[in-house]
Amino acid sequence: MRLKEKYQKEIVKQLKEKIGYKNNMLVPRLTKVVLNVGFGAHSKEKEYIASVVKGLTSISGQKPVMTLAKQSVSAFKIREGMVIGAKVTLRGNMMYDFIEKLVGITFPRVRDFRGISENGLDNKGNMTIGFKEHVAFPEIRVEDIDNIYGLEVCLSTTAKTKEEGLELFRAFGFPFKKDSK
Repeated sequence: MRLKEKYQKEIVKQLKEKIGYKNNMLVPRLTKVVLNVGFGAHSKEKEYIASVVKGLTSISGQKPVMTLAKQSVSAFKIREGMVIGAKVTLRGNMMYDFIEKLVGITFPRVRDFRGISENGLDNKGNMTIGFKEHVAFPEIRVEDIDNIYGLEVCLSTTAKTKEEGLELFRAFGFPFKKDSK
């Protein structure tokens, strides 16, 4: 069963009972997934930027949008309007397909993966996951890459609290570890 169908048929009922909502529309859901790569010191290297764009395109299935600097920072040699990163926003079916691939294929391929920290969620139930190497994604062939770079995956939800977001992500099958405090 696909993840979107599973959410609509099983997860909504499960969360409705667990959290105690009376209406299905109150149950938290995913709104979007954003993949983000910052160029850092490589922001002036055209080959590096082309490599990142090619990698993000193959991972997400969409062409990335270039992000521009909002203000100049002389310490980092950045000028306003300069390209400093690339991002892709996934919604709808592509978002659910990406999450299914992320949980089922990508996490097991990450080197020394011990689970996601529960501290990765903010107080509104949104989660950000950082990858040190983009080669964990199945679309990337190690033989064909020129540069290894990190990327960030931001998952936005309609959850009102951190606990609701945590329950939603657990229902989707995200592997969380218990944080020692």
